[in-house]
Amino acid sequence: MPPSPAPAVVVVGSYVQDLTWRCAAFPRAGETTLGRFATGPGGKGSNQAVAAGRAGAPVLFVGAVGDDAFARVARDFYAAEGIPARFVAKPKHATGTAAILVDDAGQNEIVVALGANDALSPRDLPASVFRGARVVVTQLETGLAVVEHALRAGRRAGALTVFNPAPMRADFDPALLRNVYVLAPNETEFAALVNRLGLAPGKKAYAESDLAAESPASLQALCRRLGPPVVIVTLGRRGCFVSQASGGTRLPAHVVKAVDTTGAGDAFVGGFAAGLVRHDGDILAAARLGQAVAALSVTKPGTAPSMPTARELAAFLKRRA
Repeated sequence: MPPSPAPAVVVVGSYVQDLTWRCAAFPRAGETTLGRFATGPGGKGSNQAVAAGRAGAPVLFVGAVGDDAFARVARDFYAAEGIPARFVAKPKHATGTAAILVDDAGQNEIVVALGANDALSPRDLPASVFRGARVVVTQLETGLAVVEHALRAGRRAGALTVFNPAPMRADFDPALLRNVYVLAPNETEFAALVNRLGLAPGKKAYAESDLAAESPASLQALCRRLGPPVVIVTLGRRGCFVSQASGGTRLPAHVVKAVDTTGAGDAFVGGFAAGLVRHDGDILAAARLGQAVAALSVTKPGTAPSMPTARELAAFLKRRA
């Protein structure tokens, strides 16, 4: 059997077992409503790794799990996917879990218990993990020390570092951005970053409504002040805005019938990472691939299981050409 290719994309992040309830409408405070239950693999890091792997990039996922049934589910899932994973065992902690509510409009509400993900340590990430990687991806569902270490190690290895600041947290340190090549926030995270960095015009709190009102020129100017060479703001149904030193570009979203929007942002980031490999670092081409992966992901329920395969992606892109 020929040796497996070295991972072009290394994703450091969370594995979370998704516990999902679908209901007609979200319950109000104090209300009980009936729904349908399903469980499956999730977590921002894991979702992004699966999205990149299914899109055709050689991937290594690095995360932490406990010593429980959900840890076995995680290992079995990655074995079935054929995606290499380095699961660091944290026996004193439970594997991460997420309680997800999805209504009939496809919108979601989520509570995450990070569990073992919070116990992942820089010591669990030797330099050999990043050797040969072309892209390193991380998020905020592990400790900040791990995020900083992964970004710094990725940069030392010569990789393009992609940072998805999700979920935004109160202890976020803007110094993390020093080793970021591509910053990929959604609307909420972008507004939080603008406020955290003190970039809001007139010293007022910056809101998502302010982002929606930005002209392309003013949004480009604001993105340039965040620091990283590339900033991609994902805008849901409105597509995404790609900011580079050479200028800003608005890419429209694909119009599809959404079944479940959970994990759409992770689908974009994973697809974008795979696109960086496929298109040799071309940011706009990679973002377009990310848009296609995200669009297909919302047409199915679930998170990691909803990520499109390379065959589905190729057929979709052919139809949309």
